[in-house]
Amino acid sequence: MAPRPAPSPPSDRTEVLRVSVPPVIRIHPDDNVVIARQQLVGGTALPAEGVTVAGLVPPGHKLATRAIRQGEPVRRYGQIIGTATRDIAPGEHVHTQNLAFSAFERAHEPGAAATPTAYVAEPATFMGIVRDEPWRKGRVATRNYIGVLTSVNCSATAARAIADHFRRDIKPEALADYPNVDGVVALTHGMGCATASDGEELQVLRRTLGGYAKHPNFAAVLVVGLGCETNQIQGLIAQEGLQEGAKLAAFSIQDTGGTAKTVARGIELVKAMLPEANRVQRQPVPARHLVVGLQCGGSDGYSGISANPALGAAVDRLVRHGGTAILSETPEIYGGEHLLTRRAVSAEVADKLTRRIAWWEAYTARNQMQMDNNPSAGNKAGGLTTILEKSLGAIAKSGTTNLVDVYEYAQPVTAQGFVYMDTPGYDPVSATGQVAGGANLICFTTGRGSAYGCAPSPSLKLSTNNALYARQAEDIDINCGDIVDGGETVDEAGERIFRMMLAAASGEKTKSEIHGYGQNEFVPWQLGAVM
Repeated sequence: MAPRPAPSPPSDRTEVLRVSVPPVIRIHPDDNVVIARQQLVGGTALPAEGVTVAGLVPPGHKLATRAIRQGEPVRRYGQIIGTATRDIAPGEHVHTQNLAFSAFERAHEPGAAATPTAYVAEPATFMGIVRDEPWRKGRVATRNYIGVLTSVNCSATAARAIADHFRRDIKPEALADYPNVDGVVALTHGMGCATASDGEELQVLRRTLGGYAKHPNFAAVLVVGLGCETNQIQGLIAQEGLQEGAKLAAFSIQDTGGTAKTVARGIELVKAMLPEANRVQRQPVPARHLVVGLQCGGSDGYSGISANPALGAAVDRLVRHGGTAILSETPEIYGGEHLLTRRAVSAEVADKLTRRIAWWEAYTARNQMQMDNNPSAGNKAGGLTTILEKSLGAIAKSGTTNLVDVYEYAQPVTAQGFVYMDTPGYDPVSATGQVAGGANLICFTTGRGSAYGCAPSPSLKLSTNNALYARQAEDIDINCGDIVDGGETVDEAGERIFRMMLAAASGEKTKSEIHGYGQNEFVPWQLGAVM
């Protein structure tokens, strides 16, 4: 496949279009706010809305289209995003100074919006790697790595030293004879000890490590431990049904005789795994083998207008072609979960999701936190004000098809179609759970320029606005900014994204892979107390 040409800043066409489109975006007829396409100054007339801008409104931020009384709901996307904390005049900037989170009753109506999926007659294909081992027979890889996993933080340094021996950037000769191997990566973490030996935290850590050990994007895996940790390797192997052999080796520093001997042993084991790993060949496979984790980070006021709904349009295509998409980040769907339960294929699936929301409400209360502790400082600078507003935009990534199942963190995803996985909102932790569940591609939208990559699954970055793309094109694979400026429709962008998914799954390198992201972004969810 020919390499993708280097990105270029937005074209002059975009600048021309910007003049011909309205200065604000109305999302829904029932909204009492609109979104600024560019910075607006006081006195700017908005004839279509019948108001004049009162004061400065930054790009991506909201302004009122009518008088909103104190205590009255503020609506965006046709949904409540919070309550006015004081009277707001028409044309006034609506943000943290006059809008706040407020709880409200949500009608879940399980399955009310569920409709039969219209599958395509001839599904698209991508060039994948079919795995034939008994424990993952038929699963398809988008990459071909050898992984070095750790049972505990104490073995992280040794694991990194093993992987570093095969780094192409500093030792190109190490993998010179193995062009079909994407690399050797060490995925380390800060857990594995000082926790209950029979508690949920250890079970979830093992489930996460097991998901990676069985992931199709790993041709083979080493598991390196210390020897005396709570997370004993044999306990991990037993819980996750792993089998030691030519493609899974496990050993500890204490049994091997120290760090240097452990590193040397690991290097020799990887060398023995390389010839078989290199024998793989890509072949055409149906798009049903593509499992895409959906992420958004560094969101802004445009996220729910451009990149997120465009990704949703691509997800609709993926599902119609038989593939799977995983929406996650439970604290960042809070307040909009009723839109998902309406799409559930059954009351049981809807109940799974509402139970996870209830778990999070109890979890945050137990830790003296609140579900509305989001958005972040960067989100607010980009125009988002409350978690309700952020959630409604984030849910747009999921498209419109039915919600077919709900999973807990790092559980194997077995259903095909649109599914949900319960994870924190912190992107590396969330994506780690998705990959453990089987995601072989990540799509990550950003309005502020989040730095993220993933191993062993490639990650596509999508920008929400042209200014970000012009500033940070070296990190962005797909620009959705022309949606904001009127140069492209959401559906057109969705088609572009879907085709890019297939290209990345076929082996085309993403920007984060070129920059070497992926190893540091492996962050399992630490649920409990550190003892």
